[in-house]
Amino acid sequence: MTITQPDLSVFETVESEVRSYCRGWPTVFDRAQASHMYDEDGHAYLDFFAGAGTLNYGHNNPVLKRALLDYLERDGVVHGLDMSTSAKRAFLETFKSTILEPRDLPYKVMFPGPTGTNAVEAALKLARKVKGRESIVSFTNAFHGMSLGSLAVTGNAFKRAGAGIPLVHGTPMPFDDYLDGKVDDFLWFERLLEDQGSGLNKPAAVIVESVQGEGGINVARTEWLRALSDLCTRHDMLLILDDIQMGCGRTGAFFSFEEAGIKPDIVTLSKSIGGYGLPLALTLLKPELDVWEPGEHNGTFRGNNPAFVTATAALETYWTDGQMEKQTISRGEQVEAALKAIADEHPGEIADFRGRGLVWGLEFEEKARADRVAKRAFEHGLLIETSGPQSEVIKLLPALTIAPEELDEGLRILARSVREAA
Repeated sequence: MTITQPDLSVFETVESEVRSYCRGWPTVFDRAQASHMYDEDGHAYLDFFAGAGTLNYGHNNPVLKRALLDYLERDGVVHGLDMSTSAKRAFLETFKSTILEPRDLPYKVMFPGPTGTNAVEAALKLARKVKGRESIVSFTNAFHGMSLGSLAVTGNAFKRAGAGIPLVHGTPMPFDDYLDGKVDDFLWFERLLEDQGSGLNKPAAVIVESVQGEGGINVARTEWLRALSDLCTRHDMLLILDDIQMGCGRTGAFFSFEEAGIKPDIVTLSKSIGGYGLPLALTLLKPELDVWEPGEHNGTFRGNNPAFVTATAALETYWTDGQMEKQTISRGEQVEAALKAIADEHPGEIADFRGRGLVWGLEFEEKARADRVAKRAFEHGLLIETSGPQSEVIKLLPALTIAPEELDEGLRILARSVREAA
């Protein structure tokens, strides 16, 4: 693709140096529809990024857009803090009947603020309040957000360093297969819990992702998650499942932990729960944990009514008949076959490929190669990002609604980019 150098001067002179994604994709995007984005010159880009997992139903999904426009055209409430509104009622009723009740999950729903890190902060605060303890256990290569509490349970050294102050009351433990299967699961963790001389303050909770996205697409085995849930029960710790990026069907089932058959005490959701890319976050909690005083945790944007509208439309459209889960699993098999072919074509160069549903990672032995692949893919009209502690993993997050031929097209571009970035 021939790309005319766009005028980026206002971004470079006015916007902060903290900007990141735009550096890897040096163009000015103008519109987007389904699985494509278009720049100002009309060039099309196939999107395997999906707003970092925020756009599970694609860009400007027509069903969700119609619901939103109808709501705005009738002057529906846009900003309502935590007031009761018809949009919130419709969402809560639909979420309960479509998602919670069929899965026998009696969670209360808290709206902590509009972003994932708001949901995590609320979960950590609640766990400490319920248990009367400060310590939280997290896992190696975890990512839970960029505010201080979330950073304290995040593994990435670069992101943690940005805090500028000590990040306390968090203790990391090895994630599944972190020690290459050489040590029994939770041997070290349980020994610390049982040894009065270990120096580990008894944790209020454990927070975990069933698939670590930013950490490099590290997939926890179902038996590991079940063992973790059992460990938390035996040692009186709450289990917090961070499903912000992997929930809403990304791994197949609506919640990423369903396959393991566990029921976490607290679940955090954001990103695609709003359906349309509008900010929305939920902290789900078992009823007996709902010990909040009114207003004890709040925020100006904790009730985003336009997002309630699109979220309700997404649940009604995609989560009433089980077809979305089946389609996602089928598309995932399509991705897995393509990544296996790439690995077979480049023996000794691909360290691993792994994933579930429609989240996959391709890890390179030469860590810098992932960045080169992403750049070549952009030049060929494919948007992909990297992840992992050294950005050594190509991360694939296409929309769940992507057509099979679009998925094939993107995977062909990826294979070509891997060859060209050797």
